[in-house]
Amino acid sequence: MNSFFKTVIFSVILLFVWTKAFSQGSFQFGNASERQSISFKLLNNLIVFPIEVNGRPLNFILDSGVGATLLFNLNSKDSVLLHNMAKIKLQGLGSEESVEAILSKGNLFTFGNIRGFNQSLYLIMDDSFDLSSRLGITVHGIIGYEILKDFVVDINYGTKRINFYNPDNYRHKVCKKCETYDLELFKLKPYVNVGVKIDSGSTEIIPVKLLIDSGGSDALWLFENSHPNILAPKKYFNDFLGEGLSGSVHGKRTFINSLVIGKFEFKNPTVSFPDESSISYARQFEERNGSLGASVLKRFNVIFDYKNKKITLKKGSYFKEPFRYNMSGIELVYNGKQLIREQNFTSSRLTDVKTDDKNTVILDYNYKYTFKPSYKIHHLRADSPAYNAGLLEGDIVIKINGKFTYELPLDEIIGKFFQKENSKISLVVERNGKDYEYHFYLKDMLK
Repeated sequence: MNSFFKTVIFSVILLFVWTKAFSQGSFQFGNASERQSISFKLLNNLIVFPIEVNGRPLNFILDSGVGATLLFNLNSKDSVLLHNMAKIKLQGLGSEESVEAILSKGNLFTFGNIRGFNQSLYLIMDDSFDLSSRLGITVHGIIGYEILKDFVVDINYGTKRINFYNPDNYRHKVCKKCETYDLELFKLKPYVNVGVKIDSGSTEIIPVKLLIDSGGSDALWLFENSHPNILAPKKYFNDFLGEGLSGSVHGKRTFINSLVIGKFEFKNPTVSFPDESSISYARQFEERNGSLGASVLKRFNVIFDYKNKKITLKKGSYFKEPFRYNMSGIELVYNGKQLIREQNFTSSRLTDVKTDDKNTVILDYNYKYTFKPSYKIHHLRADSPAYNAGLLEGDIVIKINGKFTYELPLDEIIGKFFQKENSKISLVVERNGKDYEYHFYLKDMLK
């Protein structure tokens, strides 16, 4: 198993969009079957799987934290015929203004043996909202409530498979190792009551109501002052937390004593306290105290049952992994393709040349040019190991620990920033046409 999947806690896509009217569409099985199983990719803790929209295959994130289906990052190759369109504006996380979007109704979604008829979606017109650069693959949209409401959805993060069941005939299996909790649905989003112990050594369990957010890569978000005892610990650092629909989200990053979910307790989970200016929209639900993100959810096999307003959790393969954060201070993103010259060994040949009674063997190399991915530093946290080493935002990372980055997927590269403290990182970067080499050690800023 790729080490990146075991350790990464990466803040992207933290959107909260709600449509004032429930969609009239529904997802159904295409025949008499009662179950559909699909595989997915797990990237930065996020579930990515393909859905056809009006016959065009696109990649979607399964995000329980959104009510409306979103499309974005479309280009001419991804052109989709959309129906019944009208311009609107949407507001979400972030400190900036609302963004323009197009509401489209009456669309057909298909994946596996499942059909989604008369589906509504919002096409985001802002090109700056780009998840693909942060995940390393093209992502076209986000879907949550519209799928979750019509099925019992069983997510196995370990095997990277989702099973969809007909809720009318589904029977929950007897499971002594499982825990089932009540869900509260508010504006098409699921909430669960759990507990947190904030201060080190504290025995007080603070009751909190959290949004279940499979589209948020962090472990836990808490809203300061949403409860009299919810305050950030004394040890924290200010960090970039991710991109929302309405701009960047910043806040405090730290650890708390523990997270208590029924009989399950996680010691020292990472937690972010987003700035008040970034979450004013999310705070409209006054009872909400924060979010339970995918870094916690992936530690379980998760069963969503919206019809009966239940969620079931069972320990999964990631359950005992330690919580870590990006100690390098680098947020790395995809930077397009670069042309790389490679030796074409399949067409190379040996030539035996005889001169002055001596044989000389000449290896005749042929070269091929191929496009490979490149990655750049998008954000750099102040006073972080990478910042203090001299790296700059905009640097293109060519090598990491002796390997060319174009030979590695983005998630594997980022995973190296989530290793244990004092792990050595060596980078070769390109800046203004010149190459520079830097070395630093990962450092826990919370000690």
